[in-house]
Amino acid sequence: MCRVVDLQQAVLAKNDTTAHHLRTELAARGTAVVNLLSSPGSGKTALLERELVLARETGVPVAALTADLATENDAMRLARSGAPVKQVLTDGLCHLEARMLGGHVDGWLPEDTRLLFVENVGNLVCPASYDLGETLRVVLASVTEGEDKPLKYPTAFGLAHLVLVTKTDIAEAAAFDEDAFRANVEQVNPGVEVLLTSARRGDGVGALLERALDAANGAPVHRPVMAQQHHSTHTHTHAEPGETSHDHLHTHAGRGEPGAATDASGAMAQTRG
Repeated sequence: MCRVVDLQQAVLAKNDTTAHHLRTELAARGTAVVNLLSSPGSGKTALLERELVLARETGVPVAALTADLATENDAMRLARSGAPVKQVLTDGLCHLEARMLGGHVDGWLPEDTRLLFVENVGNLVCPASYDLGETLRVVLASVTEGEDKPLKYPTAFGLAHLVLVTKTDIAEAAAFDEDAFRANVEQVNPGVEVLLTSARRGDGVGALLERALDAANGAPVHRPVMAQQHHSTHTHTHAEPGETSHDHLHTHAGRGEPGAATDASGAMAQTRG
């Protein structure tokens, strides 16, 4: 059992090192990564499409990389914004890792990209443990998912720099208790900002872009208590502002890395980390 835990910790430590280097390399070219995490069906893609359109309209150079187990549907939706979009098919893997992101970004991401939005695999367990070299980590939850979502997935919500509530246009029909949700978020991540959004109505659209640009321009991001606790109990070789640590240990050791990446035009390219 100890050997398994040691292996898992080694995998996460290696990922953290890779994420640190990726963050440094992208920062040197002026690019900030926004890591978006949510359950399937949260409305993440719909909101991101609206944010990409707004970024294009206001002259902000953006790009998006979206990860799914199968299909190119999300990439085709996001490509309607006119932003560069790339689909990553994980072939069953439930999360992205820093080396995978680095491999897919290399040779594809336009040099002038200011913000790279990464739509992680729809899952609040595995992705929460992996730093992607992001400047901003955002967790989304729809009003239909229940007010106790932050308590059920404390690592995902506890390490977030920003929390977005989606589909607020149907909050009344879903009997969503905003006060209860905010209290539960505060319990696992004191002080984190919670914003309400509706991609359908346009409520709150632009807030994510604004927060991402602030972070890219060097504004302080929220420092989760959970991240600080883990920094104090684990040895790291770096401590960048806004950097996250992990308490969930999950790995697919021994699996070959899936490498199928698709740009929005549908052209397939084999890439390996």
